[in-house]
Amino acid sequence: MPTWNSRGLRGSTLEELINLTNEKYAEHGLALIQKVPTPITPINIDKESRHITLAYFDQKSTVDYIGAVQGIPVCFDAKECHTDTFPLQNIHPHQVQFMERFEQQQGIAFLLIFYSHRNMAYYLRHERLMSFWKRAEEGGRKSFRYEELEEGYFLPSKGGILIPYLDAMQKDLEERG
Repeated sequence: MPTWNSRGLRGSTLEELINLTNEKYAEHGLALIQKVPTPITPINIDKESRHITLAYFDQKSTVDYIGAVQGIPVCFDAKECHTDTFPLQNIHPHQVQFMERFEQQQGIAFLLIFYSHRNMAYYLRHERLMSFWKRAEEGGRKSFRYEELEEGYFLPSKGGILIPYLDAMQKDLEERG
């Protein structure tokens, strides 16, 4: 079982950027998005500082964020990538299944990927994620390359918004019809 201080906090820089973006969106009444806490069971607690030093995840989490944008249910997961190749093993089957079900309920699901070596965020539409996922299931590549991403979904920061995913979400909605 993974511990909370081993792999689980790898994307914490990205999550901090998203949290700051979500605060801006909430301040302007544009969206209300919350970080989904991951339930843990503490194993060791430092008696002096009262900090948890070892814990186990209680259950599989679904996605990192959930909420609403102008009345539209939204869920997304945040992933960090250090190369131009994103391994699909970084997305868990239960997360894909949750996002599929969320979309079936008329919600919008997507991934926010931060390519740290390029200092660039990307909005991966659910439909595009599923095309990569199905390709892997059918024996194809188990990853996707930066060059395969759709041009209009890169997220350069603008106007104090660090990860401006609402613009990409709007584009996603327009393309859905």
